[in-house]
Amino acid sequence: MQKYGESVFDVLYLVTALVLGVWLLVKRKDKAGLLMGIATLTLGFGDAFHLVPRILAYFLSADLTLYLGIGKLITSITMTVFYVLIYHVFIQAYRLDKDKFVKTYRLPLDGVTMGIYGLAILRIALCAFPQNDWTNGGSILAWGIGRNVPFLLLGIVIVVLYAVERKEIKPLRPVWLWITLSFAFYIPVVVGAGAVPVLGMLMLPKTICYVLIVASFVRYTQTVAIEDKPTE
Repeated sequence: MQKYGESVFDVLYLVTALVLGVWLLVKRKDKAGLLMGIATLTLGFGDAFHLVPRILAYFLSADLTLYLGIGKLITSITMTVFYVLIYHVFIQAYRLDKDKFVKTYRLPLDGVTMGIYGLAILRIALCAFPQNDWTNGGSILAWGIGRNVPFLLLGIVIVVLYAVERKEIKPLRPVWLWITLSFAFYIPVVVGAGAVPVLGMLMLPKTICYVLIVASFVRYTQTVAIEDKPTE
């Protein structure tokens, strides 16, 4: 039953992400909305590289280890890009110029942006090392933890930014919480799934957190559309 339940969940998730990504692009009213659409499509397309082979592996007798490994690598990269896009969504949605950013965070905006990109590049570079053994289904714990350290730091920075500004834009208030929970579900998988496979099930609530982030994007776009609607 697990293979059917998980497969249905994965298909619904991918379809939801792709449909809402297109919807966000069509309904966008500002640059933040455009970035939300791009981020959502990046999320959906990136996860498809991993989830589609996973679904097929349940129902086919063929060895899909190679495709699962390549899919995990691609998903690791696109997820990193997703968070970089979420950072830019933050800057655009809250209209934070350099002066306002320094006044609020006591840090230069350009410096924080460089830090975001530096962590993202480091994460992707670590994912590219052959020691990760993606194509053979290998899972060396030290490399699993190592490549996720910059990813976690990236997430922490973004959580702090959204948490500080959470009262300013109602539809985006819970984004910091969904990101926090996604990492809370993800970290035990990285650290312990190799020894305790059942921990892999935590990827399901992690995925739900991503859907909730996208739902916040949808509410933001709807709110902007209502505000821009001319009054009679």
